[in-house]
Amino acid sequence: MPYEYDLSDPRFCQSWQRLLEVMQALRLGCPWDKAQTWASLQQLSIEEVYELADALQKNDAQAVQKELGDVLLHVVFYSHIAAEQSLFDINAVLNGLCDKLIQRHPHVFADNKADISAAEVQANWEKQKLKEQPQSDSPPSVLAGVPTALPALIKAWRIQQKVSGVGFDWQQSSDVFAKIEEEIDEFKAHVNADDSLSNPKEAQAEFGDILFSLVNYARFIGINPEQALEQTNRKFIRRFQAVEDLIHADKHHISTLDSESLEIYWQKVKQQE
Repeated sequence: MPYEYDLSDPRFCQSWQRLLEVMQALRLGCPWDKAQTWASLQQLSIEEVYELADALQKNDAQAVQKELGDVLLHVVFYSHIAAEQSLFDINAVLNGLCDKLIQRHPHVFADNKADISAAEVQANWEKQKLKEQPQSDSPPSVLAGVPTALPALIKAWRIQQKVSGVGFDWQQSSDVFAKIEEEIDEFKAHVNADDSLSNPKEAQAEFGDILFSLVNYARFIGINPEQALEQTNRKFIRRFQAVEDLIHADKHHISTLDSESLEIYWQKVKQQE
């Protein structure tokens, strides 16, 4: 159900003011907080976002609430440091965000509201981002907004989302799947019968093409590849630890068992699920 804020509720202003007061007190009174800079906080911020992602994957509402608070603290922290250097403050961050959201959602905020699909919203978003890039002699790149520090799997997904937003995309999912098969065949050409590589550098490049094509197919049919892979990671961890428990219950050590015995335990765990 849609949730509507009661903007007359003073708690919104009070909680926000309380956070800013706590941040100011920490910056003035805590040696650790006083020593922090944008650079020193960067890795910690990344870790906080991953912890939030972990809580979201587990669908743990209490943990999500806690991790959202940690992420928000970092937003306020960066803004506070900026204010100390007369660069900008948290008000500029919030108002800038509101301005951007309003500008990029004319179908919601403009006088002539339009009924459009989610895919059209995404395409309009990417086109608007291009218009907002600084003017230069060369036209702005569609991919300029993809962070270089993104993990490779997420980066591939974002690259494909962005180029799709300006019309650079396949027309049918069958064409994307055919591309996967083509890339696999090209990779096989670099793998010998004994699984050695005829040209390791070329084989690595071809394997990367397979992964990129798989990510593209996932995007095309509406699957988040990062979430899909993480789901499989968690499933494997759960099953493997269950295998370890069965082996321990049988008074064996996993390192002493052959592959056939391990497969029997693995299939037993799968059947139990």
